[in-house]
Amino acid sequence: MQLIIQHPEDHALTLFRRAGYSFQYEKDGETSFIRTLASGGYPRFHCYTKNVPTGIECSIHLDQKRETYGKTTRHHGEYADDGALGDEIGRLKNLFGSLERLGD
Repeated sequence: MQLIIQHPEDHALTLFRRAGYSFQYEKDGETSFIRTLASGGYPRFHCYTKNVPTGIECSIHLDQKRETYGKTTRHHGEYADDGALGDEIGRLKNLFGSLERLGD
C-alpha cells in the first residue's frame, strides 16, 4: 500500500517512533521501520519511507512470517488495505492527520 504524509510536522524517524515503530535501516534515501505484533518478531508491519517534495512517501505492508525456502526467498506479506493492515492505516491516519493513499 502506497501512502503519503503530506506536509508532516516532523521527520519520518520521529513520526514513526511515536507511532510505535522501530528504525531498521536507511539505504539510498529510503528508511525502513517495523512494528512487531508478537514477541517472535512476526507478524509485523513493515514500512519504507522516503522524502518527497510534498511530504513523506510510505510503502507499508504486513509481514506474516520470515522469508523462507532456502537459497531463494519468498516473501509472506499482505499489501491490501483491509483487515489488520487497513486498521493500521487508520491508526496512522489518526496519528499523522494528513495521510493519503497514492493514486487516489
